[in-house]
Amino acid sequence: MRILQLCNKPPYPPIDGGAKAMYNITQGLLDAGHQVKVLCISTQKHPLKVATVPDSFRERTRIEGVFVDTSLNVVDAFTDLVTADNYNISRFFSPDMDIRLIQLLSQEQFDVIHLESLFVTPYIPTLRRYSKARIVLRAHNLEHVIQERIAQGERNIIKKPYRKFLAKQLRNYEREMINRVDGVAAITGADAREMASHGSKTPIATIPFGVDPAEYEAAYPPGAPVFFHLGSMDWLPNEDGIRWLLRTVWPRIIRDHPQAKLHLAGNRMPKDMIRAKLPGTTVVGRVPDAKRYIAQRHVMVVPLFSAGGMRVKIIEGMAMGRCIISTSMGAEGIDYRRGENILIADTAAEFTERMEQLLAEPRLANQIGAKAAELVRKRHNNAAIMQDLTAFYERLLKQ
Repeated sequence: MRILQLCNKPPYPPIDGGAKAMYNITQGLLDAGHQVKVLCISTQKHPLKVATVPDSFRERTRIEGVFVDTSLNVVDAFTDLVTADNYNISRFFSPDMDIRLIQLLSQEQFDVIHLESLFVTPYIPTLRRYSKARIVLRAHNLEHVIQERIAQGERNIIKKPYRKFLAKQLRNYEREMINRVDGVAAITGADAREMASHGSKTPIATIPFGVDPAEYEAAYPPGAPVFFHLGSMDWLPNEDGIRWLLRTVWPRIIRDHPQAKLHLAGNRMPKDMIRAKLPGTTVVGRVPDAKRYIAQRHVMVVPLFSAGGMRVKIIEGMAMGRCIISTSMGAEGIDYRRGENILIADTAAEFTERMEQLLAEPRLANQIGAKAAELVRKRHNNAAIMQDLTAFYERLLKQ
């Protein structure tokens, strides 16, 4: 099949969950023998640096980016408020990208146009006008659910109503877009059911995040458990969750276990977190090698309270045999067994209890991690998941 993968940011380098999810789909489709052309939005925050892309990937995908200024603009945000456009989405539209799509679709034919996330759906009218390809939306998250959860937790009395308004706008837009594509590849079964519950006749398949298990070594380092979190800190749910952990959970742990260690790392780590130097904590920004960082530590903590979709870092941590302590919300979309291949904690008391349990029984983290790696091998093997995705494409092409 000839596939155009339209991305809201570069899939390379795969340094965060969203980029990694896109990259693994690209690589998986290539490995399955399909032709993939990658066209992505390049921004100041997420620039495409073609020179850094491996030669093989660059040649096979002919990857290219079009710069779009997605930086926040108060005037544009207010204008969208008046016109009822959703600013979260509209800032990803650019005439330059639209023109490049027209050029590309006038020169080449594709069987499937794979849209990575809701943020590239503003280009659907152009795709329909210049291509007969089936359009598939890859739903990484239910974006309106994330916004609703953020709005619920917003303490600023001025921002809260605006966030609620954006969430409602986004919910209506998301439902509209489901009806304007030919198929939806949802990342979790829960997301797929939520989308289908509104009566849409658009085919929806569940296509979870996948990895190549051979690329992950499930080895366990010696020593007392070191807790860690690794994630992009410019994503508000991550920042809110870690601040909550440091404020409500870690003081209890360090009080009763003075030797306990918590390591935090991630892109755009807030400077105040780095400067704080809280007892037992080590806080850094982006790390050069995520796998190495995970391999040198024991227990991943995922205190998410306003997320949605599937957390890529949890799947990677599981693939490496790491014990995960996560909220129910953070573990959404994973077919886990509580207490067997993951530990679930939804309150400060529960997080404290789980962490203290592992400090008292270090071997338990190893046992849970081994079961987690087994789960990933069975349910998140990228090669098998790509077979499901291409089978979904083929069903759509026959309609």
